[in-house]
Amino acid sequence: MVDLSIKIHELELKNPVATASGTFGYGEEFTDFFDPGALGAIFIKGLTLKNRDGNPYPRMAETASGMLNAVGLQNKGIEHFIENIYPAIKNYNTHIIANVNGSTVEEYISLTEKINELDHIPAIELNISCPNVKEGGMAFGVSCPSAIAVTNAVRKVYDKTLIVKLSPNVTDIAEMALAVEGAGADTISLVNTFLGMAIDAETRKPLLSTITGGLSGPCIKPIALRMVWQVYQAVKIPVFGMGGIMNAADAIEFILSGSSAIQVGTANFIDPQISLKIIKGIEEYMERHGVENVKELVGALED
Repeated sequence: MVDLSIKIHELELKNPVATASGTFGYGEEFTDFFDPGALGAIFIKGLTLKNRDGNPYPRMAETASGMLNAVGLQNKGIEHFIENIYPAIKNYNTHIIANVNGSTVEEYISLTEKINELDHIPAIELNISCPNVKEGGMAFGVSCPSAIAVTNAVRKVYDKTLIVKLSPNVTDIAEMALAVEGAGADTISLVNTFLGMAIDAETRKPLLSTITGGLSGPCIKPIALRMVWQVYQAVKIPVFGMGGIMNAADAIEFILSGSSAIQVGTANFIDPQISLKIIKGIEEYMERHGVENVKELVGALED
């Protein structure tokens, strides 16, 4: 038997496989396929203070080896979540982690204060990296001073595990990671989607209503892997790695590059049970290589 458990700050994960925000709903949507309690954690669909209708359609487009999305954080707001969704998911036998979004620092603070009162949510993922909203989001994640400001402000009102999700659309990802670590982040998650676009040559029009959107899927994996490795070298806090993870081999590569745990995103749209297959694949890899504890693989890349 191998040990898949891993501790990330104060979070005791039964295994290092989680689902990325925006690709797994609130967990309820996947209960017909498997028990979400089998996962190490669920990063739920992004929350905002008030209702957001999201961007106009079309807001998703398939690309070579990936997909573009410009959903725009559609959700009914934190009060609706607390009253209608939280009661149904709070007792899942895994960690429920809220993805927190805002257009201003004040919105981030207000939303975080409300989530801080929910006993069954032990962590938040502070999203300063969303590339498909017109305000907030990535605007905070592409500048060190603004990333520091919002992280520091949220840290002052949040007493549980604070995970900061970084944007890959920056010149120096390690610099951003060091900035949020210094501002109070307990953990870093990366990468969010890359800014991209697609065009229909016949109509000469963009495929997305917003023209640009977030690129995800296997096409981004080599860049995401490099960024995770760079951040792992730079900071002392744990890393959640993601970006194009489609199978167990991909997940293991991210762990070897420095991820204490990983998040599965776009692959959920292709195979709803992919996370379970990845957990099993990691276990088989460990048995095959004589690795007793998954912790031994974190950052174990050899020169």
